[in-house]
Amino acid sequence: MKIQAFQAQGLRNLNDTTLVPHGNVNIIYGDNAQGKTNLLEGMWLFTGLRSFRGAKDNEIISKDGRFCKLELDFFASGREQKAKMVISDTKKAQLNGVDLKSASALAGSFCAVVFSPVHLALIKDGPAVRRKFIDSALCQAKPSYAALLTKYSRALSQRNALLHDARFHSQLFDMIDMWNAELCSAGAQIMALRSKYLIRLGEQAREIYSGISGGKETLDISYLPSFEYDEASVISCFEQALKNSLSEDMRCGSTTVGPHRDNFEILVDGLSARKFGSQGQQRSCVLALKLAEASLLSKITGEQPVALLDDVMSELDAGRQDYLLNRMTDWQVFITCCDPHPILRLAGGSCFEMTGGVLQQSTLL
Repeated sequence: MKIQAFQAQGLRNLNDTTLVPHGNVNIIYGDNAQGKTNLLEGMWLFTGLRSFRGAKDNEIISKDGRFCKLELDFFASGREQKAKMVISDTKKAQLNGVDLKSASALAGSFCAVVFSPVHLALIKDGPAVRRKFIDSALCQAKPSYAALLTKYSRALSQRNALLHDARFHSQLFDMIDMWNAELCSAGAQIMALRSKYLIRLGEQAREIYSGISGGKETLDISYLPSFEYDEASVISCFEQALKNSLSEDMRCGSTTVGPHRDNFEILVDGLSARKFGSQGQQRSCVLALKLAEASLLSKITGEQPVALLDDVMSELDAGRQDYLLNRMTDWQVFITCCDPHPILRLAGGSCFEMTGGVLQQSTLL
């Protein structure tokens, strides 16, 4: 999968922009607040997912504009394709001339992975961030996973509401078994998919991290579910966990066990990356996870996703930078940075400078 051209009108601080990228590595450099991240954000929206910065739709439109228009020409599934998106009061999308019900319907047509400094929260923050990472990755790899999450979320909300109201209306407890069954049915599937995905992700991330660190360090991922279970009987284990936690759930007014409380731990040389990792190691861990996500996605879908790497060079030594610049063959990669000097080590690709929202081809290489 490769981007052949990207056009943006009314995208944040960018002037009307056309990018015709290289098929391998593309460097976009410039000072802070010039529009580099905005460019990657515009391309990312064609995955059908929300902005990786957590921005609302109206925040993507330029301050003086009424709408944002984006176009993406890309090669996927053995043919050239074209997607369009218009963001105003609503968000409308089109794929190959056909109007879609929603922009989220683009999911699976164009695939990408993104690294941004905000993703360092994967290491630094709590379990919710890591759960979101797994779920977003699985939604791209297995579009039906989104419906499964929705089913679980609805059952969880209903059970939580029952736990709250049953303190005042004890007769509502007659419904607890029904919501337990709904929760366990969807939750068991989610846990099984997460567990299998994390095993495969760990294998890929370990290999990539070894390349990034020059073989000097090892990375491991450990799945930490909220209750112990046997893979052959996840549903019954979940049901028992819900029964065991019922008193605590009643006290809290919410469900305290289940996939919504899952976690996973990232280890470097057997130690917690969160507690003991350096800034460079933590950044390398997140980068390895993101690239492993892309590698898995390519094996599942048969398409190598595009890699969007925002401000990835800082905190990385020369060896780790070289891995990104010259060892990611057969990938289309977009890397933003402030300091153009690492670009000089790029063996092949294209280089662009972003200044005040204006993108132009650079002559540094």
